[in-house]
Amino acid sequence: MGRHRRDPPGSVLDMTAWPFDPPLKPMKAKVKEDPPRPPGWVYEPKWDGFRMIAWGGSEPRLDSRNGKPLLRYFPELEPALAQLPAGTVVDGEVVIVADGVTEFDTLQLRIHPAASRIAMLAEEIPAELVAFDLLADRGEDLRSVPYLERRTRLGNLFQGLEFPWHLTPATSSFEEAERWFVEYEGAGCDGIICKQADGVYLEDKRDWIKWKHRRDADCVVGGYRIHKDGDKIGSILLGLYNDEGELHFIGHCSGFTNQDRVAILELLEQIRADESFGADGGDVRVPGGESRWSGGKDLSWIPVEPGVVVQVSYDQLEGGRFRHATRFERWRPDKPAAECTMDQLVRPEGAAFNDIVAGHT
Repeated sequence: MGRHRRDPPGSVLDMTAWPFDPPLKPMKAKVKEDPPRPPGWVYEPKWDGFRMIAWGGSEPRLDSRNGKPLLRYFPELEPALAQLPAGTVVDGEVVIVADGVTEFDTLQLRIHPAASRIAMLAEEIPAELVAFDLLADRGEDLRSVPYLERRTRLGNLFQGLEFPWHLTPATSSFEEAERWFVEYEGAGCDGIICKQADGVYLEDKRDWIKWKHRRDADCVVGGYRIHKDGDKIGSILLGLYNDEGELHFIGHCSGFTNQDRVAILELLEQIRADESFGADGGDVRVPGGESRWSGGKDLSWIPVEPGVVVQVSYDQLEGGRFRHATRFERWRPDKPAAECTMDQLVRPEGAAFNDIVAGHT
């Protein structure tokens, strides 16, 4: 058993220690659009936050999925960690909830180098914790214990935990999981995690399954980036028009074969532009310019005259843009660029986050 406390000799403090040493690389999921069916599977909502491992004890820890310390950025969560019994390790997410929705963009604002800024944000936009697995319980290693038993013990643990802790729902009913998949998306649920009921916890292994949303959108190619090899396309910048006819850049696409990358570069080089243009000829932000995506760095986008339309599929929206890289589906030479508008984007509605986790805290 590892040594994780430095109590003085003769101390009457609880000497329960973690049964394994931090940091720990959490178990992961592989993405599938066709989820596994019962029997033998349990389904949980996947919340849009920072993956975390919480360690309870006299020297509590809150680690990222890469083992980096998170308490520096979320000091308001230290009292929540103090609620955990010594020797307890919980897997989950750090989230920020606003108007019933988890907001990843707002969460990212909390990662700041200045202590004064961190302190201010901790008061203005405090974070919360969502738990979905129990890896150690008061010094007992549960990683080799079947998931259903871990989940039962996590529920028992939550009898003694209060806000800002939340316990994510779980069900063995595929019909209920299908309902969650639709109704919970508006609250920030970006899919359903599927876990084998008798599965053990495998560090750093993609043995869970993530069932994600997938939707199509027709977008205007607004620019491109050269591949690191220098003779082919790296990725293309995607845009949509708003109601005022302004072109907004909302994401990118990079999933092309090597042969296609060469052909696409030849095509787009023919329509290179010194500036980007709106639907009415008005200027919009040049793709290579500074933006919230670039963090002040030049992303070296080469603008093109908007006219080429591509159909892509995406899994999630965040703040009016695609959260992740999109997947190329096909070219749309039959569709005018001006018809590629923001109203294509599905903005889901449904239950609020606090309503979903109510009764699970």
